[in-house]
Amino acid sequence: MSVKQLFDLTGHVALVTGGSRGLGLQMAEALGEMGAKLAITARKADELAQARAHLEGLGYEVETVVNDLSKFDQIPALVDQVLARFGTIDILVNNAGATWGAKAEDYPDAAWHKVMDLNVNAPFFLSREVGKRCMIPNGRGSIIVTASVAGLKGTPPGMNTIGYNTSKAAAIHFARTLASEWGHYGIRVNAICPGFFPSKLANGLIEKLGDSLVTRTPLRRIGGDEDLKGAVVFLASEASRHITGQALVVDGGASII
Repeated sequence: MSVKQLFDLTGHVALVTGGSRGLGLQMAEALGEMGAKLAITARKADELAQARAHLEGLGYEVETVVNDLSKFDQIPALVDQVLARFGTIDILVNNAGATWGAKAEDYPDAAWHKVMDLNVNAPFFLSREVGKRCMIPNGRGSIIVTASVAGLKGTPPGMNTIGYNTSKAAAIHFARTLASEWGHYGIRVNAICPGFFPSKLANGLIEKLGDSLVTRTPLRRIGGDEDLKGAVVFLASEASRHITGQALVVDGGASII
């Protein structure tokens, strides 16, 4: 098999949560470019419609599902809709996420549960549903979790994101553990750990930290619109068929110093 064939996703079906904007839309673009049929889900119908128009304008086949992943009882219906359109799910990108900034001693209960529900619980429940109904019967599949470099370390003074950091550490270990359990089914599970990328979740912190973000990053830049595309295609495709349970850091080198 050629290298080009290893990266080819023609005929595969990819479900991307939080796929209407930001990192999710970037990853959906990449998977579509490599031939995957796309299902994207998010809470806001207008943003999904815009994303669909954008992706279809690029020539990709797209299904959109309005869904709030924090309402766990809606997850089977989400999978139902994708299966009704495409028949299966080969690639699952658990990308939807939430954050909340507050000092640990003042962190609201509701905020803690919101972050954990979307960043930890929903990926498990959705992966379980897709695994049981598609990947285990098919004997193959790739599950990718959008974690974060925040899951690898604490926070600089003033960031106060204990819920987010804790949830992303859990996401990394979720990928490792599910990979160890489901490997014998032919299912691979990996995490991507982005550093700072412009997004609705991160823009406030990027503005707050300013130039210090760039100066303490070896590559002297933050993430851009193309910087997760190669990583997600690699982990979704046969190019990484002997890789599972890993956390791929995409942060310009910021976490090494």
